[in-house]
Amino acid sequence: MSDIKFAVFASGNGSNFEAIAQAVRDGRLKGSLVLLVTDKPGAFAVNRAKALGIDVCAVNPKDFPSKAEYETAILEMLHEKEVEWLVLAGYMRLIGPVLLHAYPKRIVNVHPSLLPAFPGKDALGQAIDSGMKVTGVTIHYVDKGMDTGPVIVQEPFKIPDGWEREEIEKVIHGIEHRLYPETLNQLFAEALEETK
Repeated sequence: MSDIKFAVFASGNGSNFEAIAQAVRDGRLKGSLVLLVTDKPGAFAVNRAKALGIDVCAVNPKDFPSKAEYETAILEMLHEKEVEWLVLAGYMRLIGPVLLHAYPKRIVNVHPSLLPAFPGKDALGQAIDSGMKVTGVTIHYVDKGMDTGPVIVQEPFKIPDGWEREEIEKVIHGIEHRLYPETLNQLFAEALEETK
């Protein structure tokens, strides 16, 4: 049985994308990362993908009259690469019906809070501003809402007194970079078992 082929979707720096790619290289994540999909052709994640020899699908949503047509263009590339799972890692768009329909229960996302607390943009900033003493990381299935899909795993982090945002962010990224590949490895293994 061959490895699950998957694509990572990212809009920015791509540190989670690189952590996932590294986990595949090291054999910690059994899967084939065949594509980076980005809605921002100038994103630093694209540089990371090129350096790692991973193909890039850079599609600007502004070039399309509708979200459906934008996602259809991406879907064509995903089909061409025989992609089986979509892995969102800092992808700053809601997934629409075209991709949700094509990949039921096979789209996952990582979010830097303990959902349902602080969905959406700048979850860490929201947590800090609210005075929360505990935050963390959630990995969840994607549905049509903003970070509302079923939770797969969560890992809490107690914020030490007096810590600055940068220090907290570093720990959160560390958790994401470890937990996401581990969780994907488990999901892919389960998916392969089901096809046997």
